[in-house]
Amino acid sequence: MEVDYIIVGIGIAGISFCEQLRANGKSFVVFDDGSQQSSTVAGGLYNPVVLKRFTSVWKSTEQLDIALPLYAGIEKRLNLKLDYKIPVYRKFASLEEQNDWFSASDKPLLTRYLSTNIIKNINKAIYAPFGFGEVLETGRIDVNTMIKGYKAELTEGNILMESTFNYESLHITDEALGYKDITAKYIVFAEGSGIRLNPFFNTLPLNPAKGELLTIHAPDLNIDFVLKAGVFLIPLGYDLYIVGATYEWKDLTYETTVKAKETLLEKLDKLIIDCPYKVVQQVAGIRPTVKDRRPLVGSHSKHKNLYVLNGLGTRGVMIGPYVAKQLYNFIEGNVSLEKVVDIKRFNL
Repeated sequence: MEVDYIIVGIGIAGISFCEQLRANGKSFVVFDDGSQQSSTVAGGLYNPVVLKRFTSVWKSTEQLDIALPLYAGIEKRLNLKLDYKIPVYRKFASLEEQNDWFSASDKPLLTRYLSTNIIKNINKAIYAPFGFGEVLETGRIDVNTMIKGYKAELTEGNILMESTFNYESLHITDEALGYKDITAKYIVFAEGSGIRLNPFFNTLPLNPAKGELLTIHAPDLNIDFVLKAGVFLIPLGYDLYIVGATYEWKDLTYETTVKAKETLLEKLDKLIIDCPYKVVQQVAGIRPTVKDRRPLVGSHSKHKNLYVLNGLGTRGVMIGPYVAKQLYNFIEGNVSLEKVVDIKRFNL
């Protein structure tokens, strides 16, 4: 088999790059063994505001301008509902926070996204005496459904290899790459935290963080917006809500923990009152985060046909398509990467 690209990993990063290849008529084959779960357990929110500090997400407008059309294209092609437009409410803890919100709404990068209308709380199941601020142009991508649908499409096209990529079997020359019976021009590693096992890129300063989410059933909660208040509450329909998420840097297994569950429920119980609920699911994943909170994008220092697309962190649905387009233009058009995402910034 001869292709333009081999892609290793089919989470948000891998899908985003595959979409660039499709749009430009490039052939490819994908390897994925299902071992990385950061994308499949992602909340999938796209939100252009850092709600802890009322600041703008890096390149938020540029990211959304690329990401939302990409997901719309996948929706149409696969005939799936993926993009759920839903407002995000930030609970105010005090009058001072309300004032900080109003001050932030005057900043040029935030005026478009921060509503200046304070929303009063009328939900008896939520404790919010100071009300909420609403973030505009937000939503949720159903990442799990997208990945399942995308993999099904790749399988139908006989271009998904559901097996572990064997690095030792990769034969590298300046002209081409060989892997078993496949010949390719380039390979892109989009493995998430699995990059720690990749001998070509395992020196990159990935700082993986374990995250756990709960799904609860709460018939009396009745909210149709995402609520940020210590935890995120994300409505899924049918009285189901995601509660998340935790951060853990030492335990990097995919096992769920009692500690994480207790932490999330403690925060949840400070938010909702007189509202019985039942935990129906708990999941864990490893986020591919980087200390400077910027992705890892670029080429191998020695082998110029080996590339990496990683480190999307907690905002993968926004930043993935943005940096995937940069990487494609870098490979095919020799367009320089932004220095803040280029792995050369670490001088490895």
